[in-house]
Amino acid sequence: MDQATANQQTEQAHETLARLRAEVGRVVVGQAVVVDRLLIALLVRGHVLVEGLPGLAKTLLVKTLASAIDGSSKRIQFTPDLLPADITGTLIFDPAGRNFTPRLGPIFANFVLADEINRAPAKVQSALLEAMQERQVTIGDTSYVLPDPFVVIATQNPIEHEGTYALPEAQVDRFVMKLRVDYPTADEELRMLAMYLDPTSERPTVRRVLQLDQVHAVAKLAAKVHVDERIGKYVVELVGATRKPSPHVSFGASPRATLALAHVAKAYAFLQGRAFVIPEDVKAIAHDVLRHRLVLSYEAAAEGMTADRLIDGVLGAVRVP
Repeated sequence: MDQATANQQTEQAHETLARLRAEVGRVVVGQAVVVDRLLIALLVRGHVLVEGLPGLAKTLLVKTLASAIDGSSKRIQFTPDLLPADITGTLIFDPAGRNFTPRLGPIFANFVLADEINRAPAKVQSALLEAMQERQVTIGDTSYVLPDPFVVIATQNPIEHEGTYALPEAQVDRFVMKLRVDYPTADEELRMLAMYLDPTSERPTVRRVLQLDQVHAVAKLAAKVHVDERIGKYVVELVGATRKPSPHVSFGASPRATLALAHVAKAYAFLQGRAFVIPEDVKAIAHDVLRHRLVLSYEAAAEGMTADRLIDGVLGAVRVP
């Protein structure tokens, strides 16, 4: 492939992503940073944990993005009485054939919205581990491959604790990013209010603007973004710095975080229109990739220390190449 063809493909990919952003923006006001992070998750085929207060359109944002892509999507409302078979599926006895036939669960979709994921107990959370890591589900003695792409986008409320369960660390580590959804700006909130008060306005219908084969093509282009050896060492040093003895950190980030940081940085650089990763790309997404992978100590909780503040310290301490 010559350079002119490669440049044309890259330009078409950016136009495709711009159409997707615009379609999401017709329905969801603001949250541009979160939308970009979800696009990155789509490109790297990674799962995302979205955290935010009630009423910030977390569910609407995820549903809109999934609806704008020509793939299957399912929403699972997590509740305390949910069973693993409700997610993965189970074997159903067929009296006529005198045998068991599999009934696949809602997890068999390209995009799975796990709404309020922390409301389900540990046995349900563990049912997601194989699916999120191996991208397959075992029902009985048979394993079934999940669709490609397969992306789990989970939401949770950070302030409500009654009737919720802490996510197992093994599962949290399988989310490539943890996103924080914040309040909209005053201008964005004013736009929402104007739309709500306008008696002639109707809720916009999401159009499918992106085909699955286009998703695969754009993901392949993003995977070709170059990571220099010095950038690779910088990523390793950043993750390694979280493991150094500290009164605030009980356990640092795992090697899975190193891989995630590199992959996400490549996709971020691609969205910025570059064919190579620079240190600023790594810094821009470091909090999203690392904040949920640090296990903080009791001292950190007592002092009000947060994972984001600790990551700020790591970014300031590690020399930039």
